[in-house]
Amino acid sequence: MKIIKAAIADLETVKLITHETIKEIYPHYYPKGAVEFFLKHHCDEAIMCDIAGGRCFLAADENDAVTGTVTVSENEIDRLFVLPKYQGMGCGRALLDFAEELISRSYDEAKLCASLAAKAIYLKRGYKAVGCGTVPCDGGDRLCYDIMTKRVKDI
Repeated sequence: MKIIKAAIADLETVKLITHETIKEIYPHYYPKGAVEFFLKHHCDEAIMCDIAGGRCFLAADENDAVTGTVTVSENEIDRLFVLPKYQGMGCGRALLDFAEELISRSYDEAKLCASLAAKAIYLKRGYKAVGCGTVPCDGGDRLCYDIMTKRVKDI
């Protein structure tokens, strides 16, 4: 698995990974209004801002097929998505390892907002829930998430 910094030309690839994963996985965990919120939240403008800021990365397998993406902003991990057909093959683990290592260069702790779909994965990786949040969505739905942290550097 190789991980590279996303370029401006990768906007559609990052969006495809993100949106395809949300559309396939999230309806099993969230109501329609929350799924729509996620799709709008990860819009072209937000993705482009992260790419232009050098915060967005892509994972590719040994055949150069792009399998997932992650965004790292200071000590926060965001937009970690793996295409459904590549889930369970180590791509998410590689992206999370990469993000944690990158964060550990400047920070003691990594932070993320975990979706219901990913919370168990983060718990297995040593993250602890330190808070929670809700976002009101269309149709009276609510998006619920956990704020999680993990120590990534020993002092």
